[in-house]
Amino acid sequence: MNLHLDAVTTTALALLLLMLGGWLKRRLNWLEHFCVPTPVIGGFGFALLAWLLRDLGLVEIDMDMAMQSPLMVAFFTTVGLGGSLALLKKGGKALLIYLLACWTLALMQNGIGIGMAHMLGLDPLIGLMAGATSLEGGFGAAAAFGPEAEALGAQGATTAAIASATFGMIVGGIIGAPLARWIIDRRRVRIEAEDVHGLETLQQEGRPSIGRIDGSVLLKVLAIVLPVMVLGAWFKESLGSHLGIILPSYVGAMFVAIVLRNLNDRFAWVELPDNALAAIGDVALGVFLTMAMMDLKIWQLQEMGGSLLIILLVQTVAIVGLALLVLFRLLGRNYDAAVLTAGFVGHGLGATPNAVANMSAVCEHYKVVSHKAFIIVPLCGAVLIDAVAIPAITWCLNVLA
Repeated sequence: MNLHLDAVTTTALALLLLMLGGWLKRRLNWLEHFCVPTPVIGGFGFALLAWLLRDLGLVEIDMDMAMQSPLMVAFFTTVGLGGSLALLKKGGKALLIYLLACWTLALMQNGIGIGMAHMLGLDPLIGLMAGATSLEGGFGAAAAFGPEAEALGAQGATTAAIASATFGMIVGGIIGAPLARWIIDRRRVRIEAEDVHGLETLQQEGRPSIGRIDGSVLLKVLAIVLPVMVLGAWFKESLGSHLGIILPSYVGAMFVAIVLRNLNDRFAWVELPDNALAAIGDVALGVFLTMAMMDLKIWQLQEMGGSLLIILLVQTVAIVGLALLVLFRLLGRNYDAAVLTAGFVGHGLGATPNAVANMSAVCEHYKVVSHKAFIIVPLCGAVLIDAVAIPAITWCLNVLA
């Protein structure tokens, strides 16, 4: 039996699962203790249920994820609208260290994947698919590069890439926040984040801060967010059609949002209350990531051979080691560094929204927001990382062909 859920039903189900995840997190202490992200609880739980129903031959659920991409773009738009150049400058040394770590991870994951494939007797291109292609690259890069590897003679490369991305999304969403919690508790890190927003300065300049979020405030912010999403889509399409530059769907909106934010900081056209932007971003991220987890086809992991699973387990150990032994120390061994570590594991194995969900879970647990982490991670994980990751994958494909 096949059960088809249209776009509205799928979105409604995602909302209910997100609320269920929050309810379970409040009721089950171990979920709160390990800082498991709320979208992961509800969405992954549904994915497990869908897998069980399919495996038993009872029902196969088909969902229309038409709203998933707009929600993701909306989230990154709010991130861009919060990213003034003044804030990015305050990322400073930490931003550079984090970006270098991302680039290093991309090269390391490719090396591990190819090297382990040689050791295990697999096609090296399959190993590449279990590297940065599907881990830092996520489902989008897996779907893009899998067929390319198959065209070069690597049978089953697309399946391996999608299975690896599924593994990364699950593991990255589960271990990132607990790892940060473990670091904070073990190192007795002081729960204190660096103030990078300079709110006192803004208020002294005569810009009123909006405390309460009501309908009129949300309407004003949505009237900015949605047109920026449209402009971002036009910008992305223009780059593709005129310059041949292909970017992820959310990058155009994020770029336009950052430009608008910084022009607005200079000319003060409109008011952009951070709390309203954060509220819209939180809802968009929560529903989007819940939908992403709901749509995980866990049975694809059954199709992985033992050799592919070994490669992915080694990749997991490698990123945890890099995060613990190198990144956390270089970033200053403080609270911001721990939150950034959670984000690093999230998008290093899964995707940037995974990273943000991990960081949100940590900050929610300790009741202190690391603004620096929420500036650095989306910028590096969504945009700057591709400056090295994509050329490295392309180079490996050509060399291994």
